[in-house]
Order: sequence, then structure tokens, then C-alpha cells
Amino acid sequence: INVHVEQETKPPYVPNQTVDGEPDLQGIWQAMNTAAWNIQNHSARHEVPAGQGVVDGNEIPYQPWAVKQKAVNFETRSTADPEVNCYMPGVPRITYMPHPFQILQFSDRILILYEYVHVTRTIYMDGSPHPDGHIDFWMGDSRGHWEGNTLVVDVIHFNDRTWFDRAGNFHSDALHIVERYTPTSPNHLQYEVTIEDPKVFTRPWKMS
Repeated sequence: INVHVEQETKPPYVPNQTVDGEPDLQGIWQAMNTAAWNIQNHSARHEVPAGQGVVDGNEIPYQPWAVKQKAVNFETRSTADPEVNCYMPGVPRITYMPHPFQILQFSDRILILYEYVHVTRTIYMDGSPHPDGHIDFWMGDSRGHWEGNTLVVDVIHFNDRTWFDRAGNFHSDALHIVERYTPTSPNHLQYEVTIEDPKVFTRPWKMS
């Protein structure tokens, strides 16, 4: 006798909308993981909680020289980590630090207010392009658009002085990231980011 059990499938979550008819991501959010200490799988050590990484495949495709630099960063992290010096931590690091952030939406921009060092970030939603040339920003320049219920943010114009975590994972001023914020319930956001940096990595890679 063949018995087939029908699995109940829930329809995709449909978020509330703003007065402009866009998905409403407004509220106070916080990442609940250990990526701030290390974006890869890591064991516990002094002042570091064990945790599962957020890097897809757990592999960061460093160029050979960058593998050595990452090791140097790790050994000198107690003084070299920009966070130790209270600098702005950059994107995407600030998203998964153990501090809350608030999203505010307007018709032409989205503001993210971070508790850490009171950083304010503007994501321009008016269709304007990134400024020409290269500009040295700690948090980059953010330009966003909607793809269905997902906020997609293209970010360039970084300096080379921020890291991805306390373990010394790093980038250059050629960093280019694409973030994707997707609400999956009234209380959860799925955060995905694609990392490109031809000066440091051999290929693009992702965190989620």
C-alpha cells in the first residue's frame, strides 16, 4: 500500500507596506549570532563565544598574499582591529555586531541608525547613481532599490581601514558589496551580502 502524506506548505510571508506602498522594514533589529567575533566557524576561546559561521561554504577565497595578511591581523587584533579604536566598523560588519539598529523609511531614502558609535547610514532610494571617482568613506556609499519584498543595496566607495570581524578578515578600498534584506516574518529579516574585491579575493563570495 502506497501512502502519500500531503505536506502543508505555508505561503510566503507578505510584510506590511509603508504609505508609499513599499515593504515596511521599519523597526529595531539585532543579529543574534557570533559573526562579530568571526564570520567563519570558530571554537570558543578567551572572550570569544563559539559559533557557526555565516560565510557560504565557510571558505573565504583570499589571494595568497592576503592569507598572510589575515594571519598578521589576527595576531595583532588586540590593537589593530578598527573596532578596538572605536572607528566606524564599515559594512557589512556593523549589521551583525552585537548591538541593535533601527530602520526608518522615507520615499527617497532609508536611514539605518546603529547603536554602535551612533553611526547613521543613508541608503538613497531615488534612483541616483553612485558619485563618480573614488571617495574614501568608512561606511561606503549606499544606493538601494526593491526587488519584490527584498531591499537590495549596492555599496561602493569604501576605505581600506575596516575589517569584517574581530578575527582579522579584511578587504581593500576596492570593496564592492550587494546587500539583500528580506522580511521572513514580523520579527525576522534574512540578511545576505555578496562580497567582491579583486585586490584581495580570487572570486566573489557570500555571507547570509
